[in-house]
Amino acid sequence: MPAVTVDDLTTLSRLPEPDLGDQPRPVWQVTTAPQGYEGEGFPVRRAFAGIDLGLLDPFIMMDQMGEVEYAPGEPKGTPWHPHRGFETVTYMIDGVFDHQDSHGGGGSITNGDTQWMTAGSGILHIETPPEWLVQAGGLFHGIQLWVNLPRNEKMVAPKYQDISSDQVALLTSYDAGALVRVIAGTVGPQAGPGSTHTPMALVHATIEPGARLDLPWEQEFNALVYVLNGHGTVGTDARPVSTGQAAVLGAGDYLTIAADGSQESRSPKLDVIVVGGKPIGQAIAWAGPFVMNTKSEVLQAYEDFQKGNFGHIPG
Repeated sequence: MPAVTVDDLTTLSRLPEPDLGDQPRPVWQVTTAPQGYEGEGFPVRRAFAGIDLGLLDPFIMMDQMGEVEYAPGEPKGTPWHPHRGFETVTYMIDGVFDHQDSHGGGGSITNGDTQWMTAGSGILHIETPPEWLVQAGGLFHGIQLWVNLPRNEKMVAPKYQDISSDQVALLTSYDAGALVRVIAGTVGPQAGPGSTHTPMALVHATIEPGARLDLPWEQEFNALVYVLNGHGTVGTDARPVSTGQAAVLGAGDYLTIAADGSQESRSPKLDVIVVGGKPIGQAIAWAGPFVMNTKSEVLQAYEDFQKGNFGHIPG
């Protein structure tokens, strides 16, 4: 798992130990992600399936794309499709994804890069592996997170943030047993590079076998932990979690994640995505690629898409 790695964790700034009065976040729910296929047939896990949208707010969904080792000719992507009313956050761990859109944007993201797309008022885009990866095959692994926009920002102009791997803020736990990559938000003494419409934080943490991560977390944010690979526990009551499982945590000052002492040889460490944000607290009308506040707004989005108001597919 290349993402961003550090040979010597002791060289990084360390997260503080919880103070005596800090409250750990309890685990409310653990779910297992169902597996399926997206776009032209690439495998995904629906990371937050089975979790009430009220507990996810401000998030809509998250897909784990892969992890899959493609043979030559197998890599797949998505066809052209529209979005309105939210943001897509695509974080690549292994492999390469190319992007193109109806507003002339585009580019590639690879190991440890993030593309933050604000769909806003409407956009058409396509995500595909580059031709060389289709021909050669190779490892492909990443996540895509959908972040809701508040009512007064749903129709903002589309825009992008391209966050390269070398911009990601790096920290370690107080005992140097975990690598914490902060992509967005502020965690302990470090702020990530992502600029967000909705106050939130996004972290990818790698925890050594037998180590524990006490991660300070903004009190007004919710908190969700998703296991990319490995085995461990979440919470001070040590709720077991493993690959493809998500944990919803309650209120508190910090959350605890521990890696089992023995891991699989293919995934020798525990890797998790931790995400949380300030709930928007507004009605959601969600249909396919559109996330609005009312059914009439969703119908308007479909009408605008059919009229070509989202732009046109480049020739």
